[in-house]
Amino acid sequence: MESLKIIAFATLAAIVYGIVHDQVTAHLCVEYFTIAHPPVFPTTSPFLLALGWGVIATWWVGLPLGILLAIVARAGRAPRLALADLRGAILRLMLVSAIGALLAGGIGAAATALRFVTISEYWARVIPPGKHVAFLADAWAHGASYLIGAIGGLVVIGYAIARRRQLCRA
Repeated sequence: MESLKIIAFATLAAIVYGIVHDQVTAHLCVEYFTIAHPPVFPTTSPFLLALGWGVIATWWVGLPLGILLAIVARAGRAPRLALADLRGAILRLMLVSAIGALLAGGIGAAATALRFVTISEYWARVIPPGKHVAFLADAWAHGASYLIGAIGGLVVIGYAIARRRQLCRA
């Protein structure tokens, strides 16, 4: 039962993060979702797109994280970790991802506005010129979220392994 709690919490945390993240980015540049993503939802509402894409883009990140965490936290003879032992690490990962996305989005926007970075020819043709900065801010924020989520997920898994080893020595 505790393994299922870990899996469910990690998956839900990723989904909630994705929805909140996409609420910001969809309201910043709805074209990132209406033009640069496949037409899964028949709407141009930033709110609804963020709800839908927030789920689609993150459940598959949270679920494997939860499964791997449940395995490293519960398998074997070492003292087992419960969700209560991992909740903080998972929530910190979401916070670090959010901060990283915010910083990366800001850097992407600034780099684009200062013309250090330019939008590709393809996207320049289909994204309105007034949205290029916001579009690349969204792209950088999303890229940072995935990168930090992947690396941070491995760090959280490493933390769980180290914590169990520490409990064995105690």
